[in-house]
Amino acid sequence: MTQEKKLWQKGGGWLLEAPERVYTPEDFDPTIREIAKTTRTFAEKEVLPLLERMEHGELELNRGLLRKAGELGLLGAETPEEYGGLDLPKTVSTVIAENLSGLGGFAVTHGAHTTLAMLPIIYFGNEEQKRKYLPRMVTGELVGAYCLTEPGAGSDALSGKTRATLSEDGKYYILNGVKQFISNAGFADVFIVFAKIDGEKFTAFIVEKDFGVQLGPEEKKMGIKSSSTRQVILEDVRVPVENVLGEIGKGHKIAFNILNVGRYKLGAGSIGGAKLALEVSTKYAKERVQFGKPIAEFGLIQEKLAEMATRIFVGESAVYRTMGLIDEAIGDKKGPEAVMAGIEEYAVEASIIKVLGSEVLAYAVDEGVQIHGGYGYIQEYPIERAYRDARINRIFEGTNEINRLLIPGMLLRRAMKGELPLVQAATKLQDELMSPSFEEPEDQEAALLQNLKKLALMLSGLGALRFQQRLEEEEELLAAAADLLIDIYAGESALLRARRLGGVAEKMARLYLYQAADRAQVRANQVVPRLVEGDEQGFVLSAVRRLTKRPPLDFIALRREIARAVLEAEGYPLGR
Repeated sequence: MTQEKKLWQKGGGWLLEAPERVYTPEDFDPTIREIAKTTRTFAEKEVLPLLERMEHGELELNRGLLRKAGELGLLGAETPEEYGGLDLPKTVSTVIAENLSGLGGFAVTHGAHTTLAMLPIIYFGNEEQKRKYLPRMVTGELVGAYCLTEPGAGSDALSGKTRATLSEDGKYYILNGVKQFISNAGFADVFIVFAKIDGEKFTAFIVEKDFGVQLGPEEKKMGIKSSSTRQVILEDVRVPVENVLGEIGKGHKIAFNILNVGRYKLGAGSIGGAKLALEVSTKYAKERVQFGKPIAEFGLIQEKLAEMATRIFVGESAVYRTMGLIDEAIGDKKGPEAVMAGIEEYAVEASIIKVLGSEVLAYAVDEGVQIHGGYGYIQEYPIERAYRDARINRIFEGTNEINRLLIPGMLLRRAMKGELPLVQAATKLQDELMSPSFEEPEDQEAALLQNLKKLALMLSGLGALRFQQRLEEEEELLAAAADLLIDIYAGESALLRARRLGGVAEKMARLYLYQAADRAQVRANQVVPRLVEGDEQGFVLSAVRRLTKRPPLDFIALRREIARAVLEAEGYPLGR
């Protein structure tokens, strides 16, 4: 008999119930640690020596590197054993993504192949399709690409115009259209292409390059220059009917489920990139002497290092908490439907860590350039490429704006379906706020987290009451709610992990959580006048002050303590 999940084990359930435990990198087993080490060694010895050549246009080198990655098992972590893969937990593929992150464009090449191109076949392909393509994709003999975006259909992916028409003899679908910004396009053999059959039924196809695929020129990009990005042009491309992937008219299931995976891996990769940015910036700060001493001794440099480390710790904690939940949900279930259900359960969390991770990385590389000063603008220094490469992550896998709308939107839809008792919790909260308790909590940080959850419930309830079906049009309110939810999930992940680790981890968790309370108060004060009027507005603003109240904290002293740990470790104080 299957044991009923506790609320905190369900997607979004953390908003209503404090978790009993979370999975963290300290829980990695020897296999995961060995794969992480293998990935880092591959990156340092095989990819980095070629990266400069790839950055300057020798993109065909990606194929050879994929073959070497295949030999090490770095392409088949999620592929079932019967097709040549390793069939390992989702945490493993996420660890691989994190440890390839400093490679810029090659990390994109790897992710587009293993996640965007292979997973649709793994989860939605029939037996014949899996046997035909997966074994050669696991070795890197075949390289894959994923074709969803079109010139006029980016965030609104389902509005694409690419058409598929059945041939008169019923043996082929004739595809016509253009796909835009396709990673790996320049050297891919197999394309996952989305098209509308008869202009209506959104469907996925496995399209081989030899079917007649044409390519536009390489895009001249700001960053990730060592990856290939081209248009994929489909002019009367004849695709055998047996290459329809999944069900006709159900292509959206493939597109959205694969995006969930891409989002949590992008979050992990971004955290890995931020760790590298912190490492090179810390070493530079210790070596660079100005006014007679290393700049690492200056308070404003230490503030940057401490903030970078803190945000990395929080992001890393949120990423692997989510991976633990996903792997636990999948368990021993091997069927594609069961695996996808486990991933879909945590779609909200996938969006959270995508936004969180990409913005942690953006902060880290920006401050990294600032620490380097003028040298940070020079290509000889790795922080320059890291800065350019990082920018795409807030656009990939659904822009951060789209994901911010998705986070509260998905939670509210689950509440409406009865999957999360958010409405009941918000109703109960009204009574609690009418009779405030002035008892000083023993665990102030845990109490602060609970108050932030109450604030999120209160604001969400007021928004739903005020705007009802029109709430989705109030994008600014939804984005503010998303930022609060991100801080809650991230802060709680960090705090629970820090309680196990102590030391600098506790300092970083406290710094982030207290900053989150301050951010929450500012956001709430900005949106409350949009939600309520008159006397009720005063009551709600008073509740905001209560729910965001925190003990005083010497932020400067705390950052200096964190910075000392960073400088001693010459990078992320908990290691890579």
